[in-house]
Amino acid sequence: MYNIRRFAVLAILVGLMQSISGMAQEPLKKVYDETLNPLQQIDAAVAQARSEGKFVVCQVGGNWCPWCLKFADFIEKDSTIRRVIDENFVYIHVNYNPRRSQSADKLAQGKALMERLQNCGRFGYPVFVVLDGDGRVIHIQDSGLLEEGEGYNQKKVLSFFRNWTPASLVPKK
Repeated sequence: MYNIRRFAVLAILVGLMQSISGMAQEPLKKVYDETLNPLQQIDAAVAQARSEGKFVVCQVGGNWCPWCLKFADFIEKDSTIRRVIDENFVYIHVNYNPRRSQSADKLAQGKALMERLQNCGRFGYPVFVVLDGDGRVIHIQDSGLLEEGEGYNQKKVLSFFRNWTPASLVPKK
């Protein structure tokens, strides 16, 4: 009888461990290339957007930011959002590290980036900056307004992207 109870307890523990490990999520994919010069990255995206009749969306943040990685994962997995982005924007992940412990070159790039993007970091991270085909900032989106619970709200995210497409800003004749 003692062995049967011990076996039953062991079986329950193994089952619990398997279900807990099944709940563990894989780490989110890192999407920010920390080796790129962010200003050159933006210039290339603007040139591409101009040639394709699109706008640029800069998702500013970094691999250090869990909400940045959550958003990247969220839009990658949602086919409706992905389609709106692909049809209207050149979407880039612009690395920015607000920590002062970087090299002088990276600090200078970060300062120039914040100047170019109208101090977008004041909203926290990630922050989304929409640029027109000439590279002008036309909108800065606080990502906190797109959140819901521990993630993002599809309706809010779609509304953001749809409200800032090139077609949405052209007056109807």
